[in-house]
Amino acid sequence: MKTLLILGAGTAGTLMANRLRNQLKAQEWQITILDEDPTHYYEPGFLFVPFGIYSQKDVIKLKRYFIPGGVAYLEAEIDRVEAAKNRVLLRSGEHLYYDVLIIATGAKIAPEQTEGMLGSDWGTRVFDFYTFQGTSALHHALRAWNGGRLVVHITEMPIKCPVAPLEFAFLADSWLIDRGLRDNTEVVYVTPGPRVFTKPIGVEVLGHLLEKKRIKVVTDFHIGRVDNDRHKIVSRDGKQVDYDLLVTVPTNAGDVAMGRSGLADERNFVATNHQTLQSKQHPDIFVLGDATDLPSPKSSCVTHLQSEILTNNILHHINREPLESQADSGAERFVERDSKPFLLDFNYKFQTRDVRFPLPVLGPFSRRRETDFKRLVFRWIYGTYCPEVWRWRELALSAS
Repeated sequence: MKTLLILGAGTAGTLMANRLRNQLKAQEWQITILDEDPTHYYEPGFLFVPFGIYSQKDVIKLKRYFIPGGVAYLEAEIDRVEAAKNRVLLRSGEHLYYDVLIIATGAKIAPEQTEGMLGSDWGTRVFDFYTFQGTSALHHALRAWNGGRLVVHITEMPIKCPVAPLEFAFLADSWLIDRGLRDNTEVVYVTPGPRVFTKPIGVEVLGHLLEKKRIKVVTDFHIGRVDNDRHKIVSRDGKQVDYDLLVTVPTNAGDVAMGRSGLADERNFVATNHQTLQSKQHPDIFVLGDATDLPSPKSSCVTHLQSEILTNNILHHINREPLESQADSGAERFVERDSKPFLLDFNYKFQTRDVRFPLPVLGPFSRRRETDFKRLVFRWIYGTYCPEVWRWRELALSAS
């Protein structure tokens, strides 16, 4: 019996387990998912928690409910991957051997990498919304907000869902208007990039929205430290931005165990062949999702696309066949802005606006409406434990 081991029981890991369980014979291959945290977080929902749109029940489930049938699930902490010996060392001292390893350990925030970010203002004036603890604390902070300077800040790229900070700024603007606090609040958007977004159409549309909503933009701001005493963020070249409430996206980094394993770069993102999703160092290791060092956006829709080529390449690898190269990665992202969301659909070469296409009987159906429907479907699937619904795991994962 051969072993396919998957590190990570998030979107990427469970998606690959679901695909490969249908492709590999159960009498020949044991598939095991290893994860240290039993809790599954629906991270796209974190954006809505501060504003009371989503609650804890909308974003938290147990990971074991998402594990496909015929797949073993083990909760344990990884110490390191010992790739030369085809095994994973656990903190307990035990070893798990593998014939094929899939690394899907994702990315996490690393506020400790910015001087002062975890200082006295953390949790009182400085918050993140990329963790459940952070977004919940921010919800309580906003409930007590009476006005002042609200700063939305990105530390550095890449981050999970690069458009999420902009969405937060738009939602905050709407939330403040609804509560009669907008005129008492200055909203500032601070980014390390030269523009508010990487794609020209995105810059055009989103830049116009920021101006229309009176959201001040500070570009080329490379943070050096957080001054907790004076409630300022200070850039490496001395620029300063005051805050009364700082909503920051800290540095995103991969799993530290991958760094200890010698498989990753200085931010613990695993060195991955951009075309085949195979480790650049070890042919029996494959990587996908946020754990990779690929230049593609870190989002679930990209992971879903990667999973298709990765499934084929693992089968090719097992059969000792040449690996396939993936096409140019693309992403579809629905940008929240009041009650009129905007669809960004792009890859590295092209980008489209809110395209419409005809449907029989229903007539024109905008991609905005299609994506709105997908979100509602996902929220229902995520929130139910009905076994018949679990069979649609892949739909649920790809719809995010």
